[in-house]
Amino acid sequence: MRVVAKFGGTSLGSGDRINRAADSIATAVERGHEIAVVASAMGSTTDELLDDITFEADEADRAEIVSMGERTSVRMLKAALAARGVDAIFLEPGSDQWPVITNEVGELDVEATRERAQQLAAELDGVVPVITGFLAQDHLGNVTTLGRGGSDTTAVMLGNYMDADEVVIVTDVEGVMTGDPRVVEGARNVGRISVDELRNLSFRGAEVVAPSALSYKNEDLAVRVVHYQHGDLLEGGTRIEGEFENLIDMQEQPLACVTVAGRAIRNRPGILAELSDALRNEDINVDAVASGMDSVTFYIDRNRSEDAEAVLHERVVADDTLSSVTVHDPIAVIRLTGGELPNQPGIIQEIVGPLAAAGINIVDLITSATSVALFVAWDDREQALEIVQDEFDQ
Repeated sequence: MRVVAKFGGTSLGSGDRINRAADSIATAVERGHEIAVVASAMGSTTDELLDDITFEADEADRAEIVSMGERTSVRMLKAALAARGVDAIFLEPGSDQWPVITNEVGELDVEATRERAQQLAAELDGVVPVITGFLAQDHLGNVTTLGRGGSDTTAVMLGNYMDADEVVIVTDVEGVMTGDPRVVEGARNVGRISVDELRNLSFRGAEVVAPSALSYKNEDLAVRVVHYQHGDLLEGGTRIEGEFENLIDMQEQPLACVTVAGRAIRNRPGILAELSDALRNEDINVDAVASGMDSVTFYIDRNRSEDAEAVLHERVVADDTLSSVTVHDPIAVIRLTGGELPNQPGIIQEIVGPLAAAGINIVDLITSATSVALFVAWDDREQALEIVQDEFDQ
């Protein structure tokens, strides 16, 4: 099996942890597996180096300075592997076999990187390359970087381009947990999670795998997250499944927009649960929810709008803080799903602007880390879909 193993800064934060990492790599090699290693800077070295740049420095000098953390890590880890009888080499920008190439504007040169990664993969038999994470090199030989979370990106990208069977992210968390163990009792490891689920968690504060890295994962490439104390690169942790797809989907059946108004409704604990439970008890499915300071809106199947209005009206009459319920229909929903949506600054404006120019009013817009849902009048759906496809597919 061919594995790309990425060791985060915490997992290389001391001599003991470097030894632990080297032991796990050596064991995998002894079992006959092909291993390529991506190493982050030890501990918080990169942050410390950045903090020490208190003078004016151009991007080229900054990249050279911060690269010292990763350059040290790969030398330490290579030496630890050599002490265990493992034939290892370290690779950094400037090395003849260096794989990660960027173009003149600092973006990844996919063709050049894929070609170099495949050349490196062909030479894995019996040799373990230890590669600096986070760093890249342009065509002129200048050091560049892949941005925050760049070591994760390096690992998954190389795993993809090297046709690896699996990428293992070795870090200081027990994979993905059911909750923050520092806050909730009984938090346990999640054995499997989809890329969409994880990316949403990542953009909402869960520090597991850098969201940018998951864009390089394909269906055939397994990605797993394990704790550095686990000691086994080939088992345990959380398996990340699936791949991102760029999709534009328009729901075929019309929706109804059912809005409940009330004074300071957002500050009323439990009100959303009460209203949702009332709909659930009548087997009315909620497609989406939007809330404001003085209202909550439920998007449901238009065929159930009268039932929903009656159910929610009962809640309004029984609750002095609620004022009224109203229904607006028919509504169409167009959903855009894509792994790269959060990495496209201005993507919402690029979609909303052309709709406004065409005179199409947006009833509502709901976003997550990986998707955008646009709600428009039913009669505007075909034109809106065409505009969104034109903009999103560029």
